[in-house]
Amino acid sequence: MKESKQQIQLVTADPSALGLFGLAIVTLAASSQKLGWTDGTALLLPWAVFLGGAAQLFAAVQDAKHNNTFGSTAFGAFGLFWLGVGLTWLIQAGALGEALHSAADPHQLGLAFAGYLIFSLFMTLGASETHKVLFIIFVLIDILFIGLTLTTFGIAPEFSHRLAGIAELGIALVSFYGSAAAVLNPHFGYVFLPIGKPFGWFKPKQVK
Repeated sequence: MKESKQQIQLVTADPSALGLFGLAIVTLAASSQKLGWTDGTALLLPWAVFLGGAAQLFAAVQDAKHNNTFGSTAFGAFGLFWLGVGLTWLIQAGALGEALHSAADPHQLGLAFAGYLIFSLFMTLGASETHKVLFIIFVLIDILFIGLTLTTFGIAPEFSHRLAGIAELGIALVSFYGSAAAVLNPHFGYVFLPIGKPFGWFKPKQVK
């Protein structure tokens, strides 16, 4: 019985491929609005809900089955983030009623962004001991939340908004690469797309 459970665990697919793809799509679409390439958030909503939200939450559940606390927490937190962003856009558009829209205080959103910045910073430390592609993604996420927080509090809004857009585009591009590596490396059976070894800054080295 133990052997069969172990075999099932070994053949379970890596959920980071789908999770990173979901992150790539939603940040690519959202960055286009921040950088002025597209207008509005109406057609960003489906991608925020299904790719940013559902895809990453699915990856979080699957990572939990792998006993991967880091991956499950990262995908779960950012999946819920994008669902929250989608609901925020609906409130800002007045889709949930004028009373709710008029009562909105943007500083509350700024505090939520600041909280996610704190979360992202300590997750960046964890990513440094995973692989370099993931570390780069988290560094860019840190920059994104710095930009979002400053923008929402009205601090250098033009600069910080553009900074957030550039960082978000970078997240999309590197996440596409990470997703491709997670699919193609095991599919081909060798390192087709290198992701870089952990930095080894925090984990103690094994004594041989």
